[in-house]
Amino acid sequence: MREIKAEVIQNTVRDLFLQANYFIGKDVYDKLKEQCEIEESPVGKSVLKQIIENDEIASKEQIPICQDTGLAVAFIELGQEVLIVDGDFNEAINQGVREAYTKGFLRKSVVSDPVFDRKNTKDNTPAIIHVKIVPGDKVKITVTAKGIGSENMSSLKMLKPADGVEGVKKFVVDTAVNAGPNPCPPIIVGVGIGGTMEMAAILSKKALLRPVGQYNGDLRYAQLEDEILQEINKSGIGPGGLGGRTTALAVNIEYFPTHIAGLPVAVNICCHASRHAEKVI
Repeated sequence: MREIKAEVIQNTVRDLFLQANYFIGKDVYDKLKEQCEIEESPVGKSVLKQIIENDEIASKEQIPICQDTGLAVAFIELGQEVLIVDGDFNEAINQGVREAYTKGFLRKSVVSDPVFDRKNTKDNTPAIIHVKIVPGDKVKITVTAKGIGSENMSSLKMLKPADGVEGVKKFVVDTAVNAGPNPCPPIIVGVGIGGTMEMAAILSKKALLRPVGQYNGDLRYAQLEDEILQEINKSGIGPGGLGGRTTALAVNIEYFPTHIAGLPVAVNICCHASRHAEKVI
């Protein structure tokens, strides 16, 4: 049994959220530059150049990529041979978020009650925490600062098995296209298929963490990702919603077994400020 102090978890979470908010991933940055070279629309090309410049300034000055520094979401792969000592695991994660958002001067956007009081918690906690127990004595922490503008454009539908591939494709494309300029395109589209309603939604969030340009390992799903991406980019919405071929940078699909009578599909949209970071302890 390997012991890991809660303080180590706390400090790692703090550093990862600062990293995610200040530095765009190389995969996204490289894809933006690639699309800027081939974008046909002059306005679209100009928007992409501004996005790239913004990312470069954020990195250089270590300031937020976007003013909406998002909801704090953490995916944890916790080795079953790990013992967290000297503190509470969940509180360590929340304290890490608290320190990142207060000491890092990141916008605090969480309200304690979603319907009535809607009072700001003033430290961007509580975080949304997903824990998976895995073999081994390591802890993998992946965080994402999820902006709500693109989250609001996300959707879930309980399709019928008879809807099949075409039904899945239509729902995902319609969701992305109907979002129009609202999620700050170019977007990344995470798709979760299978399981139950909540499982599909979690899968769609995890799909956003896969590097841009890395396709699903199953060739059938990889082909579906490419087909959906092409259809979305035919919409002409373009960068910033001002026209062009670069409406989406990637479509990432994750799937899970489901019931014989079910075909849940969730679409989680992320803007070009795809903020996530990970570390293995």
